[in-house]
Amino acid sequence: MSKTIRIGTRDSQLALWQAHTVEKKLNDLGYQTEIVAVKSTGDLILDKPLYELGITGIFTKTLDIAMINGQIDIAVHSMKDVPTALPRGIVQAAVLERASEKDILVYKNNPDFYHEEATIASGSLRRQAQWLHRYPHHQVVDLRGNVNTRLQKLADNNWNGAIFASAGLDRIGVKPDSHIDLDWMLPAPAQGAMVVVAMEKDDFSREAVGKLNHFESEMCTHIERDFLKTLEGGCTAPIGAFAEIIGNEIRFEGALLSLDGKEKLAIEKSSETTHYRTFGRDCANEILKNGGDALMVKIRSELQK
Repeated sequence: MSKTIRIGTRDSQLALWQAHTVEKKLNDLGYQTEIVAVKSTGDLILDKPLYELGITGIFTKTLDIAMINGQIDIAVHSMKDVPTALPRGIVQAAVLERASEKDILVYKNNPDFYHEEATIASGSLRRQAQWLHRYPHHQVVDLRGNVNTRLQKLADNNWNGAIFASAGLDRIGVKPDSHIDLDWMLPAPAQGAMVVVAMEKDDFSREAVGKLNHFESEMCTHIERDFLKTLEGGCTAPIGAFAEIIGNEIRFEGALLSLDGKEKLAIEKSSETTHYRTFGRDCANEILKNGGDALMVKIRSELQK
């Protein structure tokens, strides 16, 4: 085990926490490691909504290039940031055991603004659309940056609240008491899960990281990401998905919404775990047949305006 595995990560506090978590797990197995922090384009451009930047995998692209160029051996990502199609030569080596998939609302002053006019901040089309579907009388505004930047922007602006992934705030210990669990909001596919990718030809790193894989988390995130991939075909759209294993069954919930939240196509289904490889795709195809195709055409044309 003489080779040192170089772990590539973004340099935000959350990304570094994730990289150090993987580092400790590999060290505990007897592997030598080194953390290599790289700034990503997604962290540098904070004044444009993600969907306007026109790059699939804006948070992962820099690390992909570093890995292909041989500067790092593996990369650690929040799995929801990773495109459903990985670059040629890069493979998924492990999905770590998933943390909470939930979204939370961090509110200012008080949480009793639901029936009045209110402004909620989020850079995610999925969160914006689901919020407007439930609270059509509210306004949503864009919010970009890493977790700490977004919390600061919430403090500095006259907004009622902002939506965050529960897992991210938990991981770096910044979840405020002034929050509400959004149990009704469908998460981003693979939200709460961390993934480690490696070069396909790097057997040493791939096998080392493979020992960290949590199979249930891998199954559930595969279903959710397959659902996403089948629906959007490379286009950003408001899509939520969550799969969980109960006994020998997989329970799945998924939804596609219009950008303004007025239209919502949802599905709830169960299947045996043996069908997990095709289950997400099957659920997506059902939505596409029942109006999803037309809705995706509408979303694409609205995003190109």
